[in-house]
Amino acid sequence: MTNQALTYSPDQAEAHDRISQMLRGAGVDLDDSMLTPLQEGKQAVMAVVGKAGSGKTLLLAALYHALEEAGVDIVSGDYEGRKRPDRRTLAILAPTNKAASVLRLRGVPATTIHRILYTPVYHPEYEKIAEWLAGQGERPVIEGLTDLALDRALAFYQGQKSIPGALAAAGLRGSDFITGWKRRDDPLDIGFVDEASMLDEKQLDDLKDIFPTLLLFGDPAQLAPVKSQGGMVFEGLPAPARLELSRVHRQDADNPILDLAHALADPALEFHDFERMIEQAAARDERVQWAQRVEVDLMARSPVLVWRNATRIRLINAFRAVHGAPETELLPGEPLICDGIELPLKHRKKRLDLEARGLIKGAQVVYLGPGRRPGFSRLHVVGAEDPQVSAASIIKIEKPDEEEPFIPFAANMGATFLHGAAVTIHKAQGSQWRDVQVFSPDIYAAARMGRSEAGQPLWKRLAYVAITRAEERLHWVVRNRLSKPSVPLGVDDLKAAPAPLKLEEEE
Repeated sequence: MTNQALTYSPDQAEAHDRISQMLRGAGVDLDDSMLTPLQEGKQAVMAVVGKAGSGKTLLLAALYHALEEAGVDIVSGDYEGRKRPDRRTLAILAPTNKAASVLRLRGVPATTIHRILYTPVYHPEYEKIAEWLAGQGERPVIEGLTDLALDRALAFYQGQKSIPGALAAAGLRGSDFITGWKRRDDPLDIGFVDEASMLDEKQLDDLKDIFPTLLLFGDPAQLAPVKSQGGMVFEGLPAPARLELSRVHRQDADNPILDLAHALADPALEFHDFERMIEQAAARDERVQWAQRVEVDLMARSPVLVWRNATRIRLINAFRAVHGAPETELLPGEPLICDGIELPLKHRKKRLDLEARGLIKGAQVVYLGPGRRPGFSRLHVVGAEDPQVSAASIIKIEKPDEEEPFIPFAANMGATFLHGAAVTIHKAQGSQWRDVQVFSPDIYAAARMGRSEAGQPLWKRLAYVAITRAEERLHWVVRNRLSKPSVPLGVDDLKAAPAPLKLEEEE
């Protein structure tokens, strides 16, 4: 067991040993750092489940480092490298860009499931740089690139294992070195999937087709996917393949947000008792705020979390109204949520381009401004490794008490978007923000209805998911009021990114 494992609690240590045994059966021995070639026909699926703060991410990160030390190659969504018969690989996946970016911020090279399904095709000349950076080739000589540019690429890659980022540091654009995208045909090897509570059965089957060895990490207290009829994919696994973590492991063990999340497990806890707990926590710790209104400044990058769709629509329109946004256009800095891609089959390549760049259903996006062609928008995809993209857009702004949404402008077809200043708690799963505002009147409405999901009151599941989206501070909003903005909308807070692929110039 690695030195990292010395800090494990008993339940983590047991999970580590059980997973090591599964990997040993697949030909990867972590104890002796020995690898044997992948054998066809073997299939193993295991899940690590636990509530927020139980140490799932710590365990995932430790296993990733152990596999890397053993000689397993890490496969990302941006470059895969040459195939070798003796090569063993690991891919670390999440259902959304935001969930993958949370792992990347913690040093784990995660990508989205879509980026593994759709892989880039590199220009042969620039693929030599990718091979060199990945340790599979000699330092190349590329016409038009100086030694200084290659040094910049290497320095970037040593800090962040991103081939596109390294090539951008060398002065290249995505359209220079990526010639297209293709659907994966060949299976991979070992797959780790975070936020597995968001998966449905079809997605799990697709992953099992790709990864003969699959390890899921999920939270059983979250809301089940809409298509799952109340269950989560890891609940169907036999008991020996389901490893449960129970102890809280986060360094800030006195975290009041986690204390509130775990208090919801008490079957005797009523909604009014829970709100008193929040009020008391707010009185002694600034990480919990008993808020009398929604702070509009936070909504531009961190949506208000609600249960009811009507509440979401009202808050979005209030947000636009206080910012003086005209009905005929969007302001740069307005947040959006991708609601899918509306393209006919003959435009399959464009769909692959958009999805591979992060524009998948549920992706959080910030509007940067109009594109060069009518109906196109310049967008920043939150959490994507190469976040800036220009795409044909259909933007819908729903109105209170109106059946049809208002469409300020639209292309004939392309990526569709809803406004993202407020989102439902279901759609917030897999994401985290520094500050999270939870609209309490909606949680109360769910409590009054008395609905249950998987044997637990729905309001408790909603509250649990909502408050555990907060990385640093929870704002429990108790009144239907909205503040005035202290600063205008803008995009200065978004870091500079490599030049986007020229999607808007394609016919």
